[in-house]
Amino acid sequence: VQLQACGGGLVQAGDSLRLSCAPAGLTFSIYVMGWFRQAPGKAREFVAAISWSGGRTSYEESVKGQFTIFRDNAKNTVYLQVNSLKPEDTAVYYCAADRVAFSPQPLKQSTDGYAYWGQGTQVTVSS
Repeated sequence: VQLQACGGGLVQAGDSLRLSCAPAGLTFSIYVMGWFRQAPGKAREFVAAISWSGGRTSYEESVKGQFTIFRDNAKNTVYLQVNSLKPEDTAVYYCAADRVAFSPQPLKQSTDGYAYWGQGTQVTVSS
């Protein structure tokens, strides 16, 4: 299984980005997908998750209303729309796939709940 997050970059505060991740070697449509981020010197933290059907989402409290997770199962791709970026959003962003197919509620927010991780994409927000 290979996952690669894409779409990061160097932006200014207030800008937006759309991150994407298209896993290979995985039956994408039956796995919960998550986004995490890791800032320098900090632990990796949960950002958002989406159910395998796309009907349910979960967000870390601080990004609610700012970030949106969605998926296109026909394109085997999960996205993270990040708006109104702030310097504190600077981090490497990772996508991940759940350990089990058809994972039930609630959507997992711990790194332990995800078995497949990709290379991250760097998001740097300047003030």
